[in-house]
Amino acid sequence: MTYEYIPLLPFAAFVILGLFGHWIKDRAHLIAVPAVVVSFLLSVLTFMDVAGGRHTTIPLYTWLTSGDLRIELGLHVDRLTAVMLLLVTTVSALVHVYTIGYMHGERGYARFFAYIALFTFSMLMLVMSDNFLQLFIFWEAVGLCSYLLIGHWYERESARRAATKAFIVNRIGDFGFMLGLLLVLLNFGSLEYRHVFAQAADLKGQTSNLLALLGGTWEVSTLTLICLLLFTGAVGKSAQVPLHVWLPDAMEGPTPISALIHAATMVTAGVFMVARLSPLYNLSATAMEVVAVTGAATMVLGASIALTQYDIKRVVAYSTISQLGYMIMACGLGAYAAGIYHLFTHGAFKALLFLGCGSVIIALHHEQDMRRMGGLKEKLPVTHWTFVIGSLALSGFPLTAGFFSKDELLIGAWSAGALGKVLAVLGIATTFLTAFYSFRLVFVTFWGESRVDPHQAGHLHETPPVMTVPLVILAALSIITGYLGISEFLTPVLPGPGGVRISHEVPGALGIMVTATLLGLAGIALAYLLYVRSPGLPDRLAQQWRRLYELSFNKWYVDEAYDRAVVRPTFRLADGLWSKMDVAFIDGAVNGIARAIAWWGWLMRLAQSGQTQHYALGMAAGAVLILTFYLLW
Repeated sequence: MTYEYIPLLPFAAFVILGLFGHWIKDRAHLIAVPAVVVSFLLSVLTFMDVAGGRHTTIPLYTWLTSGDLRIELGLHVDRLTAVMLLLVTTVSALVHVYTIGYMHGERGYARFFAYIALFTFSMLMLVMSDNFLQLFIFWEAVGLCSYLLIGHWYERESARRAATKAFIVNRIGDFGFMLGLLLVLLNFGSLEYRHVFAQAADLKGQTSNLLALLGGTWEVSTLTLICLLLFTGAVGKSAQVPLHVWLPDAMEGPTPISALIHAATMVTAGVFMVARLSPLYNLSATAMEVVAVTGAATMVLGASIALTQYDIKRVVAYSTISQLGYMIMACGLGAYAAGIYHLFTHGAFKALLFLGCGSVIIALHHEQDMRRMGGLKEKLPVTHWTFVIGSLALSGFPLTAGFFSKDELLIGAWSAGALGKVLAVLGIATTFLTAFYSFRLVFVTFWGESRVDPHQAGHLHETPPVMTVPLVILAALSIITGYLGISEFLTPVLPGPGGVRISHEVPGALGIMVTATLLGLAGIALAYLLYVRSPGLPDRLAQQWRRLYELSFNKWYVDEAYDRAVVRPTFRLADGLWSKMDVAFIDGAVNGIARAIAWWGWLMRLAQSGQTQHYALGMAAGAVLILTFYLLW
């Protein structure tokens, strides 16, 4: 089949809407939705082709030739690509349909569809890349789309700040990513995946002196350095500690974007990148340990913050950070297939939860504070039950997709040595927190006494079918995706270090599954006890454990630390440079030249009086001066 049409169709929709959106206006979905739906159908066919054993690289054209360096743009299609194509196009198609109802009547309707079509194209090209440079180009393209979509409501100060924050934080990670690409080019002489992977083992014993320019010595494995630099890009894009701070603020964008970019697709690009580059990471035990520990720290931090938040979308955002930590941890332990499996199932139920949040927000006229909700399950029955299914899947409830993928991930971690066992225990403990905050969200939003504004309560009703049908489909996928055998599908092409395929039939596997399930059920039960049976108890506990509560509620003060350590000093430095360099030096130089010209003009005005006798005197004086000079010379 022709794989080129999968990314080409969304790109064509973007071009049409970009050029003619001013005239198309509220009919923009008629262009964007069919394009993405057809891309989805082609992705299904691609998945079937790859499952049948097909594996191909399609060169598109030669972009750059310089000496021995030759860079081509092409499409690489294998099992990992097929899984990502299916995820991206499925979620994107459903979000496109949902957007018709969510953004109806909004200013910038056509512009919004143009941006999400461009994002879909960029993400598809990212997962189909066959070289590092193409990966980096579309890595940056999805970052640009993120900036544009977070700031879609640019008239809001909060949206502008959130978009800027996301853009700047991601640039920090991307700077390291770019340095990693340069090291790849210097050491391998190529940016093609196949060439780099084929030569990777030859670089294993090579070291680089990081202090050579300073005259010192600090030898570091070149392969480890490359892997860690590339991983910094994943830390930014996939919101890992310490660059996770942009993701919760990104909830200022419209809710469909929260589902598309910040839950199911863009933020998973870092996980995909680590899995795609597994032949490099498998050769560096140090880099893999750093990846695994970073993922585990993110997993725990995200879950601990989600426990106390009241903004309905921020709870789900911190949940996303925590689940991304699970995936990164698995990849760092060599359980790449389990990590991608959880990425795949997570895409379904997390998109469901975000779109469910959007349904609640629309029904309540853009209210997002859970403390002003409650008692919505009778008014929004479809949203409520689909939200429950998504929360069950997130909690790892038996027979849901999250149950299978999370247990696979934890068992894979457990079988990865001593570090894996320690991190697996952390992961198992975090399942309790996950279940608790997931159903805290359900119970506070949908159950109990209504706290909705009385003026809105009388007009509450379920959102239209164009929004609820995608919820129902995603609810079904939150169960079905667990039975697709994605882990077994990917295991042959994503082996761990040394080519080892991590076995999930290990001693203790049943105990891990049972323990994680029981802890998840305990988390649900505790949330029910606190927020349904004893709704006043959480406030009393918050007062009793005030220090811990404030630590979680204030997001471990990470934003405040960045503000004091980075933001304020940067502003002070900028103000100082502005006053000393810009005002005193640059403006002084420009203004000084202007004043010199003015002074010269003043002198010229004295010489040009317009009176004949003055000119005659000047001529005589000049003649005397010339004659005197001639005689003395």
